[in-house]
Amino acid sequence: MNIQLTTKTKQLVDSLKSICANHGLGNDGNEYKIITEVFLYKFMNDKFFFDVRNMDAKYAKAENLEEALRSLSDDDYDMLLLMLPASTAKLKREHYLSNLFNSQNKEEFAKLFDDTMRDLAAFNSEIFSVGTAGGERIRLFAGISNYVTEESKRDGFCRAIVNRLFEYNFADVFSQKYDFFATIFEYLIKDYNKDGGGKYAEYYTPHAVARIMSEILVPAPTSNAMCYDPSAGTGSLLMSLAHKIGEDRCTIYSQDISQKSSTLLRLNLILNNLAHSLPNVVQGNTMTEPYHISHKPTDKGFDYIVSNPPFKLDFSDWRDKIDASRQAVREDGSEAIFSKRFFAGVPKIPAKQVDKMPIYLLFLQHIIASLKPGGKAACVVPTGFLTEGKSKQTNIANKIRMKLVDGKMLRAVVSMPSNIFANTGTNVSIIFIDKGNRSGNAVLVDASTLGEDIKDDNIKKTQLSTEEEQRIIDSVNEGESENGFCVVKTFAEIKAAGYSFNPGTYFDVSIDYVDISADEFAEKMSESKARLDTMFAESSSLEKQILSGLEGLLLE
Repeated sequence: MNIQLTTKTKQLVDSLKSICANHGLGNDGNEYKIITEVFLYKFMNDKFFFDVRNMDAKYAKAENLEEALRSLSDDDYDMLLLMLPASTAKLKREHYLSNLFNSQNKEEFAKLFDDTMRDLAAFNSEIFSVGTAGGERIRLFAGISNYVTEESKRDGFCRAIVNRLFEYNFADVFSQKYDFFATIFEYLIKDYNKDGGGKYAEYYTPHAVARIMSEILVPAPTSNAMCYDPSAGTGSLLMSLAHKIGEDRCTIYSQDISQKSSTLLRLNLILNNLAHSLPNVVQGNTMTEPYHISHKPTDKGFDYIVSNPPFKLDFSDWRDKIDASRQAVREDGSEAIFSKRFFAGVPKIPAKQVDKMPIYLLFLQHIIASLKPGGKAACVVPTGFLTEGKSKQTNIANKIRMKLVDGKMLRAVVSMPSNIFANTGTNVSIIFIDKGNRSGNAVLVDASTLGEDIKDDNIKKTQLSTEEEQRIIDSVNEGESENGFCVVKTFAEIKAAGYSFNPGTYFDVSIDYVDISADEFAEKMSESKARLDTMFAESSSLEKQILSGLEGLLLE
């Protein structure tokens, strides 16, 4: 990765945030909208001119490309736009950043700035809009100046933004790959994923988790893959999966209830050359309005599914709705889409701690139902899921584990280190599902002791080394047992163990024997007795001190 490019791009992000802070918008709830919109506007401008230069030799040699494009007739310019790659935003000449830069002295400059961005969004709405579960389209840009409360300061705010954007050029970064943009994206959004308690997977999934998932799901080349995340968040899992498959060999589908997450996901897709999948980004509640099941892109389901769903969340408002729908039928007499999804049941509303309802159990069932025959999935779950309700046939978690084992769909389980997610203390594991698992067994890995403790923004978390990540990946893909770390078990053996997915259940207990003489044994026993006598004496002394203190208090 080019360190200089990374530094320069991060400096652009920092300066945009500084401009927001100087105009009273630092840490404002709308700051992420401003940053993402202007960052994308600049990115699209530079990408447009970059692709035009690469499209035709005469433009590559043009000393002043913008002047050359402005001299074209309207018909010739329209033809040029048609020749651009589908993933490149089409810019009218009035959309150029230079047009705004040279118009700063005009009255109502903020209005010109916003109108330019809105018109660019409308001109590219077919590709760059994202949808809602209700079928509405959310365009790329909505304007930014109205977020500045004082109208008199809006022009100055927009001028500051334009001047900063004009100083930077993205041309050098377009040759960079996934790792560069993953780093930039994580840096850009780091201040915008700290609220909401982690609801609906808004937090950025660690790169290590994303890499482990994608490397295990896709061990060999594939193409024409349909990839899905029902709780997409900002899309880090999908980006890693698409990079592993090849951005031009897969199509992304996603849904998330969060407007913020959908906005950031759109940015992530554009940065990672996946703009062709933008029409498949849907904002909405996957559990009550499963858009990609209701509007199936394929009758068979998805090839790959990745997800880091919320673990616990109050969904009592619509819990009964989806539970009732399990028994519903369509007017034509066929089963409703909900019936097949929640085969293990819907968690009940507890009398207390409603906010801790295990919503992840719904997402896990939804994932199983959304896979095509032979499809593969990886889902983050709390480690408690691995053994929850082991002795209860009616327990939802246990019924899901039974389904995965009896249906021969379980491929692997990886127990991750604690604090792998900096924002939660919950221990997590990854469940790997393969509806085409023909091996007859599953690989169970205990990686909980790996990693080193670091501090990220004064928050303790565990970080895996590249070698440790690869050890986990190889253990699953090669399927070889290593006592105390990895075990391979048949489905019959897992069933006999009460459907426990905990790797430790199956590890052999080893006892190291050491040959010693009778005299050595007697000496060790004597040492142990002496230590015990000392400990008992100390305990007796402490007990007397405590009793004496209590008597003193009673006399007072």
